[in-house]
Amino acid sequence: MQLGYRLVLASNSPRRRELLAGLGLDFEVRVMDGIDESYPDDIAVGEVPLFISRSKAAAYAASIADDELVITADTVVTVDDLILGKPADRAEAVKMLHLLSGRRHRVVTGVTFTTKERTHSFSVTTDVWFSKLSDEEIGWYVDNCRPFDKAGAYGIQEWIGYVGVERIDGSYFNVVGLPVQRLYRELLSFCAAKVTE
Repeated sequence: MQLGYRLVLASNSPRRRELLAGLGLDFEVRVMDGIDESYPDDIAVGEVPLFISRSKAAAYAASIADDELVITADTVVTVDDLILGKPADRAEAVKMLHLLSGRRHRVVTGVTFTTKERTHSFSVTTDVWFSKLSDEEIGWYVDNCRPFDKAGAYGIQEWIGYVGVERIDGSYFNVVGLPVQRLYRELLSFCAAKVTE
């Protein structure tokens, strides 16, 4: 597939790298340290990942070559209008999983494409229902899978997803970390617009 750009994935996440590679696209990974991922207190929780993906894109803007397209993304897990980020330690991971147990939560990913000339953003939302998890199940998962690098303290592709997720409404891959089906379609549209300019 000829996109007309060299793709750059601006992410440290091994899951995002694997998912983007699954599309069969060539890309390089470029990671910049020290990007501000804060957001205004008055922003709706569902808008936070889009805001952060745009902040990340802005940090890369000055270093983008003429033929490059940089992809930035941010994923949040929300429940009761709370954002569950990456747990700081075991206790916080256990607390998050107890909060998710037996109920629905929402996973939202914001994605931004940035070139020298243009920027385009979109977000994807997936609803996830967990069955009731026992203290033993939560403890075993946290101790054995150590989900401290995952928003909401879980990876749907791991043991907890196998035993805990009753159903999802929306993109499974969005919950893993990147809504690749939507990203692919948006990328085709974005790059086609370059051809018609």
